[in-house]
Amino acid sequence: MNVILLKDIKGLGKQGETANVNDGYARNFLLPRGLVKEATEANLKNLERQVAAQNAKEAEERAEAQAVAERIALLRVQIKAKGGEGGRLFGSITSKDIADALLAQHDIAVDKRKIEVAQPIKQAGEHSVDIRFYQDITAKLRIEVEI
Repeated sequence: MNVILLKDIKGLGKQGETANVNDGYARNFLLPRGLVKEATEANLKNLERQVAAQNAKEAEERAEAQAVAERIALLRVQIKAKGGEGGRLFGSITSKDIADALLAQHDIAVDKRKIEVAQPIKQAGEHSVDIRFYQDITAKLRIEVEI
């Protein structure tokens, strides 16, 4: 029996793929649990429409992320922190601090988990951090830490 997978199933495939399974396995295990649906012509067309819509949405999100990444690459964010002698900070600048400063100064909302700080920022001066939107879309943001 040819079926469309509604969820990832180990040994069969990923969600949205079609698989050929034994009739008994499909009727007695997969269908009652809602893991698959029968691969009829109507269901296959519906799956194609869903995949096309998902691809279009992802392409739109990628284009939007690329535009934001290009905008961020041109910006500089200033962060004021408490520090001591020699430009050393009391504590460090975190990705949350960077996200909050970016929102306050330039009205760009970025999730703090997307900001990658290679080493903790514990020194005043200029630093650079990466903001990863997708695997292949990354922007470098320049940060100026002042005491």
